[in-house]
Amino acid sequence: MLIRSLLVVPFALTLSFAAQAQTTPGDYLAKAAASDLYEQTSSKLMLESSKDQKVRSFATMMVNDHSKSTAMLKAAAAKAQVKPTPPQLSPDQKAKVAALTKATGTARDTLYWEQQKAAHAQALSLHQSYAQGGDAPALKAAAGEIVPVVQHHIDMLNGGTHAGR
Repeated sequence: MLIRSLLVVPFALTLSFAAQAQTTPGDYLAKAAASDLYEQTSSKLMLESSKDQKVRSFATMMVNDHSKSTAMLKAAAAKAQVKPTPPQLSPDQKAKVAALTKATGTARDTLYWEQQKAAHAQALSLHQSYAQGGDAPALKAAAGEIVPVVQHHIDMLNGGTHAGR
């Protein structure tokens, strides 16, 4: 009995991970929309308060680029005949925005920069995964177009400096 249990658990875990790896078009759109909403929300907050020109410049680019990716995904969803749900921040994203709201000065700039690194790593993984394995061609194409933009943001975050760092 114990041996059979030991064999069943890894098999069940393998199935669980395989199920997680396959993202439906609706799930992909919801996660991508939440990502864009977080980028825009956190960046607009920084534009209201940061005095650091590099942070402000990056935040402006985030608002613009993530507005473009949102529009691109909406068009791809229409082409794929997938009705996206209205974007909502995840609990983690809400907590990050709340933390940014509480922070001030250069501490806020630094926190924003670190949050952006983590958020962009997640976004890159999401878009790469769907571009490679998604099942809606229009969304796969859009994800593929978004990947290099997100990678560019990551490169800027990893090479960029600002007064708060």
